Amino acid sequence: MTSHTSTHDGFEDRHDRPAGNPNPPPEPDLDPGESLGREAWRRLKQNHAAMFSLVLLIVIAIACVAGPWLSPWGLADVDWNAFGVPPTLEGMHLLGTDANGRDLLTRTLYGGRVSLSVALVATVVSLVIGVLYGAISGYVGGRTDNLMMRFVDIMYSLPFMFLVILLMVVFGRNIFLIYAAIGAVEWLDMARIVRGQTLALKRREFIEAAHALGVRDSRIVTRHLIPNTLGPVIIYVTLTVPKVILLESFLSFLGLGVQEPLTSWGVLISEGTDQMQSAPWMLLVPAVFLALTLFCLNFLGDGLRDALDPRTR
Repeated sequence: MTSHTSTHDGFEDRHDRPAGNPNPPPEPDLDPGESLGREAWRRLKQNHAAMFSLVLLIVIAIACVAGPWLSPWGLADVDWNAFGVPPTLEGMHLLGTDANGRDLLTRTLYGGRVSLSVALVATVVSLVIGVLYGAISGYVGGRTDNLMMRFVDIMYSLPFMFLVILLMVVFGRNIFLIYAAIGAVEWLDMARIVRGQTLALKRREFIEAAHALGVRDSRIVTRHLIPNTLGPVIIYVTLTVPKVILLESFLSFLGLGVQEPLTSWGVLISEGTDQMQSAPWMLLVPAVFLALTLFCLNFLGDGLRDALDPRTR
């Protein structure tokens, strides 16, 4: 009886006490978690060089798109009173004129349109082809993987200049051939990178779980494998864009790129080398624009690499 009473009293005591500890210890601050994109953006913002490069790239792109509309001079307009004059406020030639009396700032901005558009289009082409090709090759594996990679080796063995000259002999000179020629070779590196990532990912637990649930192979490739390779892909894209710009400039420098009335940074640099001693601004202006763009893309690529690499957390 005594035991029953003590038990009953203890039961009543537990109900008589206020619920919860009146002085609970402070709960630790729990990180609710961040998505990969938000965490990468937060870490990228801490990289001042990468953020400055991103802002400068945006400024250059906006200037190339909107600048020619605001300029009083057109792409082929000739100032008959200013042939090869240095930068001056007279006639609104802020960066001077070329040997034919055309405003150099306007032509440089127009050239930026062509160079950046070639870089973006060729990079997108290489991105789409390379990612799909590499993901399929790595996921299927076996003999199919060997055949697909041997085709990549054959494409690597073809000289790039020979391919460009062959395309121009067959189809004639056209700016779209530059897109096709550059895109036809730049996807090879992308395919190898994605294939290596896919080989490392396809034996992971989430891929095996997708197989166990009966998910189709095409859906596994597009919804599971490719999104998990975006980190290295994004980093490589930032390295591909300056490479494509240099290729286009090199082709234009050799006379195999864009033709009049269009122009590009490579064409302007080629024209500036002929007047380097008498009119150095004709070489310096497009060269500075090209160098700034390449530096910004390289700094941005380094920043993205650090932001997306989980080992640097």
